[in-house]
Amino acid sequence: MAARLEGPERRREPEPSAREPLARFVLGLDVGSSVIRCHVYDRTARVRGSSEQKVDNLYPQPGWVEIDPDVLWAQFVAVIKDAVKAAGVQMNQIAGLGLSTQRATFITWNKKTGHHFHNFISWQDLRATELVKSWNNSLIMKLLHSSCRVLHFFSRNQRMLTASRFNFTTQQASLRLVWILQNLSEVQKAVEEENCCFGTIDTWLLHKLTKGSAYATDFSNASTTGFFDPFRMCWSGLITSIVSIPHSILPPVKDTSHNFGSVDEEIFGVPIPIVALVGDQQSAMFGECCFQTGDVKLTMGTGTFLDINTGNNLQQTNGGFYPLIGWKIGQEVVCLAEGNAGDTGTAIKWAQQLDLFKDAAETEKMAQSLEDSEGVYFVPSFSGLQAPVNDPCACAAFMGLKPSTSKFHLVRAILESIAFRNKQLYDMLQKEIHIPVTNVRADGGVCKNAFVMQMTSDLINKKIDRPADFDMSCLGAASLAGLAIGFWTDKEELMKLRQSEMVFKPQKKWQEYEMNMENWVKAVKRSMNWYNKM
Repeated sequence: MAARLEGPERRREPEPSAREPLARFVLGLDVGSSVIRCHVYDRTARVRGSSEQKVDNLYPQPGWVEIDPDVLWAQFVAVIKDAVKAAGVQMNQIAGLGLSTQRATFITWNKKTGHHFHNFISWQDLRATELVKSWNNSLIMKLLHSSCRVLHFFSRNQRMLTASRFNFTTQQASLRLVWILQNLSEVQKAVEEENCCFGTIDTWLLHKLTKGSAYATDFSNASTTGFFDPFRMCWSGLITSIVSIPHSILPPVKDTSHNFGSVDEEIFGVPIPIVALVGDQQSAMFGECCFQTGDVKLTMGTGTFLDINTGNNLQQTNGGFYPLIGWKIGQEVVCLAEGNAGDTGTAIKWAQQLDLFKDAAETEKMAQSLEDSEGVYFVPSFSGLQAPVNDPCACAAFMGLKPSTSKFHLVRAILESIAFRNKQLYDMLQKEIHIPVTNVRADGGVCKNAFVMQMTSDLINKKIDRPADFDMSCLGAASLAGLAIGFWTDKEELMKLRQSEMVFKPQKKWQEYEMNMENWVKAVKRSMNWYNKM
């Protein structure tokens, strides 16, 4: 994390080497679900300049979530230029860049012309809900599960165990891509002519930055698509063949910290090396220095993501936590297990749009001004409920409203729902992942809220370390890029640069919240299956 150096110490920067007289900074970029950010980091991992722009999500139909790729590209270029300008440095002083992106948001484009066939289809998009239900209840999936259970019984092969528990979700790219292949004739034609490229945001931005000369993704991003085999470290022939996703449209998969090529000189005036591509949650994990088995990261941004470092072993679960590749650097492969909740910052932003408060910073004091929410509960389900509920048809709802209910009660109920979801995810982690938790570190915009942080610490009965710099995805991407070019020597050096802002310690026993949480779970159950057409 960004080291805060004061006084004369700030000017003690490493002298430029003879080979690279100007390359004294790295860029960390994060294209998230709500914001595009760029930070310019020096060798002390201090932010020298920053820029950000809001991501405009489009909602063409109920449940559909898209991003205009042309707008995204213009914003992406602008934040880099603005951040470098804010840092007071020149483009030729940038040694390299690392790119963190929201995962499983994808696009397809014409291989020859580079023209995209449609907008980005967001990971929050629900257009494939019926496909997900249909496939998960299909005879093919039942046969797959039963045959893999038998094979696991005789072979004890962990890959077979994972396959026996595999189900599609709306957050994976897999069935949303199938929907595109089934519904857009232009894409169908391009596939038939072997003239179609598929890519998550990292792949598309790499393609744009290099003006088409580079086409790749990394293992962290690939592992979140829903059709990658993390055991064999390649695209899954089984899943792609079952749902008819042609291999010809899929990009090569490279190491997370890798020389992907250079930015075309015409874009920024100099060819900046692109030396890291990484999924945003894996990047935040790396930025938090969660390098040891048992380290846990709690990201509270647009959604909540709870990740645990499982070493070089993929952990098998009953569907609550799913195995991912954290990062691959040379021979090192680090695996994670992840659970998530879809609506965290989304719920706070929605409440702000309703004028329940002017600034998100106000919510902490509003919640703390009350003893409790007076029996009001909020279900954070604008994009369905993920594990352990797993219901894409659940609705967002307030329950327990009374004539005496004020906006303060509503705000407190929203914040409490975030902490209750954190507790659900943590309990599921404890149940499914048999690895002792060592450290818990938080990041993301919502971790600024001390009410949510303290309540979560109480509920899970663990200390939670909040960093000095909340933009861990940017720092993680920059760290991976810096390691690739020798800007930083190793992970030990990064750990020394890490800085905590505050450690939240449990102040109440979680049982004091037990009745409220039971009532909240009751509210969740009543919101389920609301949008089911059946």
